Amino acid sequence: MTIKQAIDSSDIDFMSARRILCYILEKEEKYIIINIEEELSESNFKEFIKYVDKLKMGTPLQYITKVQEFMGEDFYVNENVLIPQPDTEVLVEQTILKAQEKIYEKGKATILDLCTGSGAIAISLKKYFEDSIEIYASDISKEALDIANKNATNILQSNQLINFIHSDMFENIDLKFDIIVSNPPYIKTDIISTLSKEVQNEPKIALDGGADGLDFYRIIRENVEKYLNNEGYILMEIGYDQKEEVTNIFENAECIKDYTKNDRVIIWRRMAKNE
Repeated sequence: MTIKQAIDSSDIDFMSARRILCYILEKEEKYIIINIEEELSESNFKEFIKYVDKLKMGTPLQYITKVQEFMGEDFYVNENVLIPQPDTEVLVEQTILKAQEKIYEKGKATILDLCTGSGAIAISLKKYFEDSIEIYASDISKEALDIANKNATNILQSNQLINFIHSDMFENIDLKFDIIVSNPPYIKTDIISTLSKEVQNEPKIALDGGADGLDFYRIIRENVEKYLNNEGYILMEIGYDQKEEVTNIFENAECIKDYTKNDRVIIWRRMAKNE
C-alpha cells in the first residue's frame, strides 16, 4: 500500500493524516508530499491505522504526535498537560511588553508563571529575554513539571534556566515578583462535559475553574499582593465571556483582545503602597 492509498483509506483530513505519518516515519511534512506514491510497510500502516482510530475517538492530534507549535517553537506535549493554543500567544506578547518596562526600570525582571503546564509561557519568555529575566514556573502536577523540564531542556538547552516549583497555586511560593503571568483553569465545571471530545481528553485539572469558572482568579486576587512587588503586574488569560466577571475581581484591570477580537488577557497592576 502506498502512502497515498493509506491516507485515502483513513477517512480523516489530509493534514492530520500527513502529520501522523510524519510522526511514524520520523520525516518532515514535505517528505510525504514528494513521496506520496512510496510503499508503506505493513507495520507502519498498522501503526497509522491505530493512531487514526485514536484520533476518531477524540484523542487530540497533538497527543498522538507529541508536539504542538507555540511562539515559533515545537513543544512536547502529552496527556498530562494542556495543549498550548495560539490565543495564549497574546498573553505571552503582553507579558513581554510589561517585562520590557520592568527591565528598563530595574535592569532585570523577576517573573512567576503560575500553572505552567507544558512550560510554554515560561520557556517562551526566557528564550526571548535570556539573562534579562529571572523566571520561576510552578504547577500542582508533578507530571506537568516533568514535561516542562523536558521542554526547557529541548528548547533552551538547559532546564536550569528556569526555577521549577511543585506548588498548589501559591502554597510553596516564598518570593515576590515584578510580574506574575498565568493561564489558570477557567472553564465552568458543568460546561466541560459539553465540549468537544478532544478538549475533554485534556487534563481536567487544567480545565476546571469551578462552578462559575472563577475559582482560580479569586485565589490569585486573595493572595497576589503577598507575591507581587509594588507597581508589579499580573497578566492572566480568560475565557472569551469572562471579562466583566474577572474585572470585578481585579478592580481597574485592563482587558486585551486576541486575534479573533475575543476578550482574552486581563492585566492588573498593584498600586504602590508602603510595605
